[in-house]
Amino acid sequence: MKEQITYDTFDKVDIRLGTVISVKKNEKARKPSLVVEVDFGSEIGIKQSSAQITHYYNEENLLGKQVIGVCNFPEKNIAGVKSQVLILGSIDKEGKVTLVHPSQKAENGLPIA
Repeated sequence: MKEQITYDTFDKVDIRLGTVISVKKNEKARKPSLVVEVDFGSEIGIKQSSAQITHYYNEENLLGKQVIGVCNFPEKNIAGVKSQVLILGSIDKEGKVTLVHPSQKAENGLPIA
């Protein structure tokens, strides 16, 4: 387990719900990755991420899926892609990612608490 943090520290993280609107392979990445664009609603807008999630996800089954993302990290260049959001998922011992998503459809941009 990681060290404990305060609620005030957690409250600084902007975690939101969004819908995947575009998916393509990141051909320049060292490890298999997808370039994913997510619509986080009118307040946040559309953000892009390079995500190593190819074990279970591809262009077909990810498009239209709702995901959870950290929206207030600084932009990071990952293999030529401006990564603007961290899409959340669980990572097993083999490094396979299972995305976190709502159990029912909800409005893009809603905050996660």
